[in-house]
Amino acid sequence: MFYTISKSPFILTALFFIIFVIAFPAQCGEIKKDAVTSLSLSLKDAIHTALLNNKDIQIQAQEIDAAKANIVAAQGQFLPTANLSYGYTYTGVQPNISSGLFANSGKDPNIFFGYQNNNIADFSVNQVVFNGNANSVNLKQSRINMKIQQETLRAKKLDVEFETKRLFFGLLLAYETARIAQDLLDQANAHYINVKSKFEQGTVSKFDVLQSKVQISKVIPEVVKARNDIDLVKAELKKLLSLKMQDPLNVEGKLDCAFIEIKEGDFLGEAYSRNPQMILRLLGVDMTKWGIAFAKAGYGPMINANFDYNYKAGDVANMFNYKHSNWSVGGKVTVPLFDAFSTKAKVDGARVKYNQAGLEKENTADQVAVDITRACLDLKESMAIIGYEKDGIEEAKEALKIANIGYDNGVMINLDVLDAQVSLSQVERNLANGIYDYLIAKAFLDKTMGKEFFKEEK
Repeated sequence: MFYTISKSPFILTALFFIIFVIAFPAQCGEIKKDAVTSLSLSLKDAIHTALLNNKDIQIQAQEIDAAKANIVAAQGQFLPTANLSYGYTYTGVQPNISSGLFANSGKDPNIFFGYQNNNIADFSVNQVVFNGNANSVNLKQSRINMKIQQETLRAKKLDVEFETKRLFFGLLLAYETARIAQDLLDQANAHYINVKSKFEQGTVSKFDVLQSKVQISKVIPEVVKARNDIDLVKAELKKLLSLKMQDPLNVEGKLDCAFIEIKEGDFLGEAYSRNPQMILRLLGVDMTKWGIAFAKAGYGPMINANFDYNYKAGDVANMFNYKHSNWSVGGKVTVPLFDAFSTKAKVDGARVKYNQAGLEKENTADQVAVDITRACLDLKESMAIIGYEKDGIEEAKEALKIANIGYDNGVMINLDVLDAQVSLSQVERNLANGIYDYLIAKAFLDKTMGKEFFKEEK
């Protein structure tokens, strides 16, 4: 039979075709399966992605660009302004001026009084010499505003970093909670199988079997809820990172923490100097202080200087020559005598804003102190819980082992085993929650102290 097939090209071709058709889809399926890879992020990757994609941060970055433009505009107020202009006026009746009147000037006399077809090309320069120091104050305020926008951007970055940490650690907690719930379910199933076997052997009562079966029913909702929590936190993290909801996502790392030394006084000092809200309040005080100076500029005199050079002629083609040119230089001093108390009202309003800024600064300082205290207390509480629960896990495991052995030997009852299983699960959950609370308290402390993740990493 083999000899016959090998001698038939048609049959050989058909066999190879069938093999290719069967094998190729499987290979294609493997390629597609490999192509759909799950996105795995570390905490560093997650924070970097969140900062890069956050729309509020992008908007605030543009506010910094606008503040830079305002500084340039404020600096321009110290420079003179220069203008070129051209105008045309037709006059119905123009007086006849004797040319002898301006004979010694060498000018066409009509440039002083105009032509019937009056064409004027003018170049002028104006300079504000003094305006009550308003330009200097405006420049200082523009520079302060630049710092305000920069600190506002830093505050938004710290908010995004904290939210990313909250969700990242929350997902690690959800994974750990699901693992604990699954372990409890596995223990309950194993114990139920053991009890059922003993019941069939006639060594335990049906009550033990029912009780063990009920325990499984009680644990299953916890497993389902834990798995749902994973999906929910993933969805929130994807939203924060601006990722597609259908894209697979996993996070790297495990729920663990390293304790830091708690120095509340040092933390508070660092928060006062680096917390962006604290810095913004200080800048606000500085801004309103210069606001008083800006309002007081209304009391000062205004001094302006100007220069003008123009050509005037009745015929555009014969305009640009010495006979049709003229120039002037001048200055003006304006001293305010009475402005219906407008300047005084502006100064009074600026002083009110300055006082408000001082109160807001004090209020923010008090809140920063409260936040530092709260973070330190949360750290201490979490450290105590973690310490107790770590010791309790080994004891709970040993208690479950003793309960299983005792039940198998008939010296302990079924409820002892079930209680030991639940106790171990509870201790593990307490430990996981304690670690999560510690990580969040540390993240809140870093945010309050104004510590940026990537700058602290360097």
